[in-house]
Amino acid sequence: MPQTITKSAKSLVDAANAEVDEITIEDAQTLHGREDVVFVDIRDIRELDREGRMPGAFHAPRGMLEFWIDPASPYHKEVFAQDKTFVFFCAGGMRSALAAKAAQDMGLKPVKHVNGGFGAWKKSGAPVETTDA
Repeated sequence: MPQTITKSAKSLVDAANAEVDEITIEDAQTLHGREDVVFVDIRDIRELDREGRMPGAFHAPRGMLEFWIDPASPYHKEVFAQDKTFVFFCAGGMRSALAAKAAQDMGLKPVKHVNGGFGAWKKSGAPVETTDA
């Protein structure tokens, strides 16, 4: 029997965007480099290698995010214990909306995510680090 999907990915992203502070690329550029802000890149490592990286961003693969945020998890990363603003981004802004909502639901705050993601960051001419192959 085929599966009956009752919620679309788009509806989940829309619901997340209704609850999480979504910022523009211009706002992200203003926040970039501030000591009180951590940019969190949730893209897959292959995306980072292929497309480049935002300088100074912390890489947290989407599949490990909740485990890295949770201080009781054996996988916890201290970066998430800091009293800072966490700005999540992915390639286009959909996965980061879901990730930011999950982080916010876990109690991480303040949390934001970048509308348009790394694609918009790169297109805007903002700094990008590349991996030399």
